[in-house]
Amino acid sequence: MSILINKDTKVITQGITGKVGQFHTEKCQEYANGKNCFVAGVNPKKAGESIFDIPIYASVKEASAATSATVSVIYVPPAGAAAAIWEAVEADLDMAICITEGIPVRDMLEVRNRMKRKVAAGGKETLLLGPNCPGLITPDEIKIGIMPGHIHRRGRVGVVSRSGTLTYEAVAMLTELGLGQSSAVGIGGDPINGLKHIDVMRMFNDDPETDAVIMIGEIGGPDEADAALWCKEHMKKPVVGFIAGVTAPPGKRMGHAGALISGGADTAEAKLEIMASCGFKVTRNPSELGRMVKSLL
Repeated sequence: MSILINKDTKVITQGITGKVGQFHTEKCQEYANGKNCFVAGVNPKKAGESIFDIPIYASVKEASAATSATVSVIYVPPAGAAAAIWEAVEADLDMAICITEGIPVRDMLEVRNRMKRKVAAGGKETLLLGPNCPGLITPDEIKIGIMPGHIHRRGRVGVVSRSGTLTYEAVAMLTELGLGQSSAVGIGGDPINGLKHIDVMRMFNDDPETDAVIMIGEIGGPDEADAALWCKEHMKKPVVGFIAGVTAPPGKRMGHAGALISGGADTAEAKLEIMASCGFKVTRNPSELGRMVKSLL
């Protein structure tokens, strides 16, 4: 059992012939059941060819029809990435995972609004993870994205994070302590993205093979506070929380496009206070995350 993906998930790589798409698709193929999971690539100019024994199709719709793939991962450059997301949505996939960083905010606004209109009209909802995210992994089954596979171990702690690097830190600590992970999900740091903390927390709450969760956020935006308030009412499992950016000055744009704080309830301190008041065990030191989870189990 896992959330979102497992060893039987079939995946399409959009942008498979680019340098980044090639590199990470090969790494994902080498991890666990990846050889059987990565079944198609998309590049209209190279349809009919193959790479790493993966056939290339002209469109996502064609690739999905030929292989029964339900998930796509997107390594398309920023200028074309929003269109690639929409292509996955139009093909009625279950989920699109967009790794691309630097997609113009206007493009993301447009594609998100089109996704909403499609669902409102009775069309199928395609979940979006990212953009600007490391992807997700169910250890020892499948990884879709750019995270290093070797630091992950199967276990019963869920990880959800806006920061790719801090996801890896938390995962490595859990592995070192012998706890492992049920699934680790990087939701990305852009201001307009798909799945939020609250969505992933709901999934971990419902997952019988997740016993506790590490939730890592960043300064900027209301998402972590929204998730904490939902958890206060509904979460049945212990949660350890951390917010990156305690020392960030208000009004300064940080590395992630979404990490811009106005000085109100979106500062690290304000978010940590909300999380603590909602029953989270919070820390201001990320090196304590693993140890804190262990103390709760």
